[in-house]
Amino acid sequence: MGRIPLACSSGPGAAAGQPSRGQTTCEGAPDTSTAAGQPSLGGATASPARWDDSIWLDVSTGTGEMAELLSRLTNPNTTVLATDFSLPMLRKAALKKNVRTRKILLAVADDGLLPLRDDSLDLVTISLGTRNLNTTRSALVSCFAEFHRVLKPGGWFVNLETSQPRSRAVRALFHGYVRAFLKPVASAISGNRSAYSYLARTICSFNGPEELAAIIREAGFTRVEVTKLFLGVAAIHEARK
Repeated sequence: MGRIPLACSSGPGAAAGQPSRGQTTCEGAPDTSTAAGQPSLGGATASPARWDDSIWLDVSTGTGEMAELLSRLTNPNTTVLATDFSLPMLRKAALKKNVRTRKILLAVADDGLLPLRDDSLDLVTISLGTRNLNTTRSALVSCFAEFHRVLKPGGWFVNLETSQPRSRAVRALFHGYVRAFLKPVASAISGNRSAYSYLARTICSFNGPEELAAIIREAGFTRVEVTKLFLGVAAIHEARK
């Protein structure tokens, strides 16, 4: 198993509240349990056997859905880390089976200032969290550059996010659905209008696949490949350091 390049405070849930920028709180630890099943997540993780003694990181993990998937892709010698800036979200992630069985290590950390050594990881993933980093183009480039920093040479970055369909008709339908249905209905169900107003706004204004690929390259990545999903309303970007 790879040595974890992460400085942690002792004990689960060490921070009582939200940490300051750069502070890290860890919970759980990996073991050598065999992963149950081998689902696929594109080329980066298509052959788990070649990731022996490697370290994977899911940033902006939220409640840990992607980290849970990654943990099922791994071989016994792969370490899975999962970080998020929200301690309440990570407390929900801590209920996941592979966290409770100590296969996933959780840590509170800022995506733009990861408490990890240079050239220390084999894979970094982010799933439906990139829009939250996109406060400005330069801010997004900076976060992607931080992911690039912690990856080993030849390491993979995989980004799953909503996107903008090339077809004007499909794009208009998609944006119309988000504004007319997702925002009001989800707001009514959840009772949180501001959160879904933010969601609708960021979905409709986020980068198209080509622009996001250019931003990833600007952060230092090479060999950027794009897989469009659902007529282009979402996309997977894979890149190498």
